[in-house]
Amino acid sequence: MKRIFTLCITLCTLLSGFAQKDTTAKQTPDTIKIGGMVIIREPGTRFDSTKRKDKIFRVNSRRGDQPANVSTNWWIFDIGFSNYVDNTNYATAVSSGFVTQGIDEDNLKARAGKSRNVNIWFLMQRLNIIKHVVNLKYGLGLELNNYHFEDKNLKFNKNPTKIDQTYTDLGKNKLAADYITMPIMLNFNFTPDNRKNFGFSAGVSAGWLYSARQKIKKDGKVDKTKSDFDLSSWKLSYVGEISLGPVKLYGSYAFESMFEKGLDLTPYNVGFRFSAW
Repeated sequence: MKRIFTLCITLCTLLSGFAQKDTTAKQTPDTIKIGGMVIIREPGTRFDSTKRKDKIFRVNSRRGDQPANVSTNWWIFDIGFSNYVDNTNYATAVSSGFVTQGIDEDNLKARAGKSRNVNIWFLMQRLNIIKHVVNLKYGLGLELNNYHFEDKNLKFNKNPTKIDQTYTDLGKNKLAADYITMPIMLNFNFTPDNRKNFGFSAGVSAGWLYSARQKIKKDGKVDKTKSDFDLSSWKLSYVGEISLGPVKLYGSYAFESMFEKGLDLTPYNVGFRFSAW
């Protein structure tokens, strides 16, 4: 009888221990998801003076979340170089009176390294098409082009436009052409779960000429002549970009000459893009 009583007490003690372990095992931490974070509240191992358990908080990053189907990138900046391909028939340009005798492609050659392009994009949006790998990308911004010429003596007269060699001893001579431009591209993003994207985009852009001027500098004084100089009101271009993680490159090449008549100069731009994606 004593042996049976002792065995019952032992079994009750063991079952009580297992029951306590099972209760502890069933305790699960509370989880709260906020934006890109996961906050986990779980029972601690410390006790305060009132014998109540402390709570331990852990904050983890949420991984594996899909990017938004429509994402917006504000204030993107491009810095690069402007140039053009010259296919002008100068004999025709001279006979039409658009340029004076003696001016040819050597005079109108853009100075490499001095002719610059700066773009300021108010926004770019990316619309998911196929699993965030194929996207539609579009935006709106300002495209600013400054063309410096090898011949600093060139003068752009207006009403009617005529280019001659009136100036002498200029410190600066450039033609500025600024556009409000909207690009639209097909974007291929090979790393959709990574903020540092690897991929490329290709498409077209439409730009409207809102400002054009010739700016000269002589003896420290700056003079500007504002006119469209028979530049085309619209510029349609092929556009593209390459994303190599933190390094992003862009380029554009116009469909046709930036002048409506007289000169056949097809502009293009290349440079670096400073953008979040």
